[in-house]
Amino acid sequence: MEWSIRLLACLVGILPMGSFVRTKRDTTGNLLNTEVHSAPAQRWSMQVPAEVSAAAGEAAVLPCTFTHPHRHYDGPLTAIWRAGEVYAGPQVFRCAAARGSELCQTALSLHGRFRLLGNPRRNDLSLRVERLALADDGRYFCRVEFAGDVHDRYESRHGVRLRVTAAPRIVSLSVLPGPAHAFRALCTAEGEPPPVLAWSGPALGNRSAAASGPGQGHGHQVTAELPALAHDGRYTCTASNSLGRAEASVYLFRFRGAPGAPALALPLGALGLKALLLLGVLAARAAARRRREHPVAQDTPPWPQAQESNYENLSQMSPRDPAAATCLP
Repeated sequence: MEWSIRLLACLVGILPMGSFVRTKRDTTGNLLNTEVHSAPAQRWSMQVPAEVSAAAGEAAVLPCTFTHPHRHYDGPLTAIWRAGEVYAGPQVFRCAAARGSELCQTALSLHGRFRLLGNPRRNDLSLRVERLALADDGRYFCRVEFAGDVHDRYESRHGVRLRVTAAPRIVSLSVLPGPAHAFRALCTAEGEPPPVLAWSGPALGNRSAAASGPGQGHGHQVTAELPALAHDGRYTCTASNSLGRAEASVYLFRFRGAPGAPALALPLGALGLKALLLLGVLAARAAARRRREHPVAQDTPPWPQAQESNYENLSQMSPRDPAAATCLP
């Protein structure tokens, strides 16, 4: 008993802070063995920035590092990135590393644009996103899973916000019929920051139009309406934000028939007007070619031709002609 007490005292003197000793005794009270257990020096944690910003068309890196309580873990692991919602959002990237391997084999990369930059064996899950689009704007969450002898997993709760910026782009421009044979125009544009829309046209000058609200599914899309097109001509929608501006035009022409008949409007975009003019030029050339290949026949009198006769007009013979032979009695 005295020997066991001395041994435990020596162990306590050399153990680091936070460690503890567990002993086992038999039924007689004799010491069988002693196990030394170190308390975890670290706990689960993940470090990610609050926000990462990049322009559309470029690449962005989402940093993510972690700590875990399992010292020198060398078993199978899986690295996961998901979008939108913690624990439940759709996965955009997933890779797995076998026991003892530092190569994390990619199993999922959405549209082939997501690539792991970090090394999960070194507690780094950083991700690179290629060819950014406005649809990539949102929040992303990193996650690591241990398998084998140790079953444990951890995921960042707040994630990292990816903000994608873009200059304005006109998505659609249209003219629609309204009540009482009137017409209205709709313009939809996207960009980040969300663009401001303005209309210009006949009798409008340059008038700003309030956006009707965010586009479906994304806050970077806005729509503005021009409620009444009172005059024929060109109407232009201009979208602008701090990164640039874009514009598109539509042409409105009314064809009026008999008095009392409703007017027929022909809305044409800039491309549609050019196509109409091109068709007119091609039609004129085709008509000219047909006239050259098939000229119109003219009614002209035929050239006079000498007619043959079996009779000789003796009265028209010249006096100098030799005398005809006669028979005398």
